[in-house]
Amino acid sequence: MDKLLEILQDLKPGVDFALEDDLIEDGILSSLEIMTLVVELCSEFGIEISPLDIVPENFKSARAMHALITRLRDED
Repeated sequence: MDKLLEILQDLKPGVDFALEDDLIEDGILSSLEIMTLVVELCSEFGIEISPLDIVPENFKSARAMHALITRLRDED
């Protein structure tokens, strides 16, 4: 989770990602930032995020992203 929070801070400094519950609805992450994040997460964690996984529920919070990363790692 620490590495994920570090990536998020690099992408969007000044946001407390550990406390935010809806990054998309609150307008904190744009669609372009999510796509950038997908590339970084795949590279950093050695996972493949398919287009079917790129849905708001998976990117609405750091906890949701962490769950996605964990699930994709476990599938390998």
